[in-house]
Amino acid sequence: MLDVCLLGTGGMMPLPRRHLTSLMARFNGSNILIDCGEATQIAIKEKGWSFKSIDLILFTHYHGDHIGGLPGLLLTMGNSDRTEPVNIVGPRGLRKVVDSLRIIAPELPFYINYIELEEDFQELWFGDFRVEAFKLKHRVTCYGYSIIVDRPGKFDVEKAQALGLPVQAWGVLQKGEDVELNGITYTPDQVMGPERKGLKVTYCTDTRPIDSIAEAAKGADLFICEGMYGDPEKQEDAIEKRHMTFYEAAKLGQMAQPDRMWLTHYSPSLIRPADYIDEAKKIFERVEAGKDLMSIELKFQDEEA
Repeated sequence: MLDVCLLGTGGMMPLPRRHLTSLMARFNGSNILIDCGEATQIAIKEKGWSFKSIDLILFTHYHGDHIGGLPGLLLTMGNSDRTEPVNIVGPRGLRKVVDSLRIIAPELPFYINYIELEEDFQELWFGDFRVEAFKLKHRVTCYGYSIIVDRPGKFDVEKAQALGLPVQAWGVLQKGEDVELNGITYTPDQVMGPERKGLKVTYCTDTRPIDSIAEAAKGADLFICEGMYGDPEKQEDAIEKRHMTFYEAAKLGQMAQPDRMWLTHYSPSLIRPADYIDEAKKIFERVEAGKDLMSIELKFQDEEA
């Protein structure tokens, strides 16, 4: 099961009832944070989730509304007695930006592992899940992310028994590793069924619409995409500031066909996003106006059944 929560849906500046941009996901003991605007800590507290177990932070880019909450969060994590390393991923310049912010958080009881993105597309592995980073089109270098939980096929006990494999070897093969016994090498494909559908969440914000976003979001259980402007008259503002309207985002959803789609990163001038969602639904029916603390538990298909 993959838990996902939109901690904040605001762009540019925080509002009394709208925190700045941030998302948190949880899977198998790992907590993943995407961006960390002001009030991210408050939102995590409101959700009832833990600071201490955040082990991966992904930054889309380094504008203040996406990273301004980081120093305080790191201090809180340190004060929670965390000692395990924390991975932080972001565009080139990550270490310089974070080290500058850490002037007010210089001493931490855990190590920070910096991973700077260099390519238009990069794949990163973190234990039981992987992250695909893909470049967006903003005023500065900006990336979107897909969090992906792959799921291997079912282990075929009868095939394993027919091959004479001892039970001790089954777990190794299930992990995708070869086993050598009595001079014979056994491979996972000999005892594993076809790969099953896993879980995928795709997140992008601060960008103009480009086809690569729809490509990245294909097959997603949940596609979270910026919709900075709901008013069609804001189209020129969206182009000038390198953002998107609801309708441009919905067209990406139409191309990608995710199971669900949430909009986020609203302009401060967009007071009631839900007022504009019906027109976006005419383009892609499964789009919704995201809101702070909007959450979902994504389950594997057989768990849903």
